[in-house]
Amino acid sequence: MADQGGFSFDLCKRNEFMEARGMKGPGFTKTGTTIAGVIFKDGVVLGADTRSTAGTTVADKNCEKIHYIAPNIYCCGAGTAADTENVTGMVASQLELHRYATGTQSRVITSMTLLKSHLFKYQGHVSAALVLGGVDFRGPHLFTVYPHGSTDSLPFCTMGSGSLNAMAVFESGYKDDMTKEEAMDLVARAIRSGIFNDLGSGSNVDLCVITKEGVDYKRNHEFLQGKPYERQFPQKFATGSVPVVRERVFDVRRAVTVVEGEPMEMEG
Repeated sequence: MADQGGFSFDLCKRNEFMEARGMKGPGFTKTGTTIAGVIFKDGVVLGADTRSTAGTTVADKNCEKIHYIAPNIYCCGAGTAADTENVTGMVASQLELHRYATGTQSRVITSMTLLKSHLFKYQGHVSAALVLGGVDFRGPHLFTVYPHGSTDSLPFCTMGSGSLNAMAVFESGYKDDMTKEEAMDLVARAIRSGIFNDLGSGSNVDLCVITKEGVDYKRNHEFLQGKPYERQFPQKFATGSVPVVRERVFDVRRAVTVVEGEPMEMEG
């Protein structure tokens, strides 16, 4: 009988049998982040939240997700923290060597090509979803780089688990030829939307403004979930606040004998 087209469900019963015996199938890893970027009249504004999660635990409340690539290029990273930091650091070192060899400014399209080539080579096993932005001699550029190596070039973009919340803000508030202040306010509102509506995003808002004049990295631009109190460290207790149950005093001079030795000669 000739083979027929369509899907094969031969292993469905086997999988059900194994799950009934207590074996769990492979799952997916949930990562939490909200990163975004927008192009305005004179440059690019990048934004990110500062929450780092390990499963359902908040591992770091104030981590940096906007990474340095070149003096005129920065990159927001979502996914596995080790992957985003090492991939961006690797590309940054390659671009620095290229600047030394050529004496020219790094181009945003060059960094995007290096990133997507590396990620495509590992077929998505390097968990780095990136928003790349910068300004070169051709003007402002904004790219998204997916973990499998595909890319987009857009006037505004979002990535991460809170990307849908941020995208809703962009689609309702974006307009062409925005000023720097309008772009910063729009990106900050987009990141806030991800922080307040996505459990994997939280803490503060970081912004990075890139223009042809330079970079303005606004670390902790907005404190959204700060501590209501500041603990005094080290903690000081007033004398007498804790009762003394037992006290023992040792005279160290009786237990320890100090012997003067002769200096050793060091061979030259």
